[in-house]
Amino acid sequence: MRPGELAPTLVAGLFFFCVLTALMVVRPAREALGMQRGIEAIRWLFVGTVVVTLLVNPIFAALVSRFRRLAFIAATYLFFALGLLAFYALLALAPAAVGESTGQVFYVWFSVFNLFATMLFWALMADRFTLEQSKRLFGAIAVGGTLGAIFGPWLASVLARPLGTPALLLVAAAFLLLALAAAWWLTRIRSDRAESAGVRTVASAEQVIGGNAWEGFRAVFRSPYLLGICAYVLILAVMATFVYFTRLQMVAALGVDLNMRTATFAKIDAITQTATLILQATVTGHLMKRLGVPVTLALLPITVALGFIGLAVVGSIAALIAFEACFRAVQRGVMRPARETLFTVVPRADRYKAKAFTDTFVYRGGDVIGAQTEGLLARLGMGLAGLAMFAVPLAVVWTALGFWLGYAQRRQAVRHDHHTQQEEASHGEPS
Repeated sequence: MRPGELAPTLVAGLFFFCVLTALMVVRPAREALGMQRGIEAIRWLFVGTVVVTLLVNPIFAALVSRFRRLAFIAATYLFFALGLLAFYALLALAPAAVGESTGQVFYVWFSVFNLFATMLFWALMADRFTLEQSKRLFGAIAVGGTLGAIFGPWLASVLARPLGTPALLLVAAAFLLLALAAAWWLTRIRSDRAESAGVRTVASAEQVIGGNAWEGFRAVFRSPYLLGICAYVLILAVMATFVYFTRLQMVAALGVDLNMRTATFAKIDAITQTATLILQATVTGHLMKRLGVPVTLALLPITVALGFIGLAVVGSIAALIAFEACFRAVQRGVMRPARETLFTVVPRADRYKAKAFTDTFVYRGGDVIGAQTEGLLARLGMGLAGLAMFAVPLAVVWTALGFWLGYAQRRQAVRHDHHTQQEEASHGEPS
């Protein structure tokens, strides 16, 4: 780290820790509740989720257009905190009314919550740090999230028995409020963005971004760079869904006991998060700095191709756990910080609006495509071998796209710096 970077990096890590703790405290229960009507029902829950994200995106973009940064961040996190309180009230005051339908509603709501909470965090990171800083610091900042992802399930296991499952929703809401406090703290720390790496910012963080609710959607289809990010995210979601449904099917084959399934999901999460932590703490920053973003973005597709080949050959629950641990570790520990650097070289409006569209609707659209494709392959009786035959060629395309995005980022950074200098001149700021 360089002078002035320690405080914002630590606060950003604390922010991500609180977000991921809030999510992971209730995630194992979400998985178990979603399976109550069988795996086929989850495929349609994915469709419901993508519809909800499409409806929510214009509302979020309208907030971004009309309010200052901290205001729309606060509005988003408070909205989800109130949602947690509403589900808590239902579970605590009317438990007889809670059934399979309620579990499915919670599954969809949590899926939307999960995407928006993490998307907003990384959007603020792209707004707060420069491209050069992001390559060095995003891996370290992501460690905070991984610690939260480890702490959340542990906290749930400690508190679930004495306090009951509904109380976990209150715990998650409390951590969301702590995350909001950390976001406020981070925005109050003096930014060195204007002086770092020769990059200047024109718009103050306190200025309203402006525009309209559909600006992010249009920006994606006007920019080959943003469209490439969308394609990368879409393939990522398809692959993640393949892994997800493979896990569901193997866990379902172990038995129907709800507690057993929840414990198995929690065990897989614990192994995954530990592997992620090791990568983030020791490898990620060095990979992006020394190998560059293109190679870093290509590592996950290569991991996926090898993983599906291995899973098709072995086909055991142990092989699945090993594959998913590697997949999630590389995804969260290496690919995610690298992918978030892609948004440091786009205009501020795109860091929130286009990013929201990409990380929510496009990602959930990939979920639907992956779920329906996996279901079709299963109905055709193709099994893991058939899934691998579909996934491996797609991973090759994904790898090429990762390399292209990494090199396109460099060109985009030059154009972004030139555009920023022009805006500074038009505002009468010194060059």
